[in-house]
Amino acid sequence: MGPHPAVAAIRLAVRRVLHDVLTEFAEQTERSGHAPHPELAEAGTGRRRPALPERTDTPLVLVACSGGADSMALASALAFEARKLAVRAGGVTVDHGLQSGSDARATEVVGRLTAMGLDPVEAVAVHVGHEGGPEAAARDARYAALDATAERHGAAAVLLGHTRDDQAETVLLGLARGSGIRSLSGMAAASGPAGRYRRPFLQLDRQTARTACMAQSLPVWDDPHNIDPAYTRSRLRHEGLPALEKALGKGVVEALARTAQLSRDDADALDTWAAEAGRDVRDAAGRLECAKLHALPPAVRRRVLRRAAIEAGSPAGSLFARHIEEVDRLITGWRGQQAINLPGRVEALRQGGRLVIRQS
Repeated sequence: MGPHPAVAAIRLAVRRVLHDVLTEFAEQTERSGHAPHPELAEAGTGRRRPALPERTDTPLVLVACSGGADSMALASALAFEARKLAVRAGGVTVDHGLQSGSDARATEVVGRLTAMGLDPVEAVAVHVGHEGGPEAAARDARYAALDATAERHGAAAVLLGHTRDDQAETVLLGLARGSGIRSLSGMAAASGPAGRYRRPFLQLDRQTARTACMAQSLPVWDDPHNIDPAYTRSRLRHEGLPALEKALGKGVVEALARTAQLSRDDADALDTWAAEAGRDVRDAAGRLECAKLHALPPAVRRRVLRRAAIEAGSPAGSLFARHIEEVDRLITGWRGQQAINLPGRVEALRQGGRLVIRQS
């Protein structure tokens, strides 16, 4: 008798990601001139193989685990699949210090991951600031800690437990901000430096992960912040999405997740176009020519302008649509305007038919 359908689903999702990681690791190893692990070449065959001794020439994959249902299900699937593949599996839990007893909870998560056979496993305490609001500040602190942990251990990938429901919420949050198509594309299956962060569960719903934990008798922790109406995502999860499903019928989450993928495909294509156009609209001295910029479709032109602003030193996270719209008016609505001030002490101004974006 096979595993519970929910357990089978999470394991298959993780197995697919691990095969990708193994393929990429083998290619990198070959390029570096080092001999790969003898079983890496067979990693994608799906054949069952014995547990492998820990070696530095096999990739380390970490799971980021809060102790919640999504990440505990992910950790259990990683522990199971890693034993059959040439993969070392470890885990990390981040203690945000935002709740009483968070350090004890982090220690408990470390114990659970260790009991699954993951190694290395560690808890990392972070300080959460206030910039951008509590949710953004916690996210920034968490990713900084995960980046540092991955670098310290030389991890090939870090698995995150975001589900299809999380994807739908991300799309709606982007829509509410009036963001562009890139924001509507939600979370990528692979993101971060060299695709470090992998999200195996983006095609699975939250209930599947919870059911998998129940089927395996895995204890989970329900973060009270997830039901706290003080947090935007919590209100969206418990009030906004149910209201949409009541008004529009079931299938809203699936439709939003599908929208995210379609938007990502479109955004990737536009970004590629903009990268090519960004080279074509410059003169021999590398300056942006306003006439050539004006001839571009607006979606492409604004991407070129955004990229130029970031290259000049404007922080991507602080550069919003309204900033790019003002710079765009120097191209499409030129009336002798003064320089436009952008985040990061960057300014954009028009001089002699050229658009100059530079540190002020």
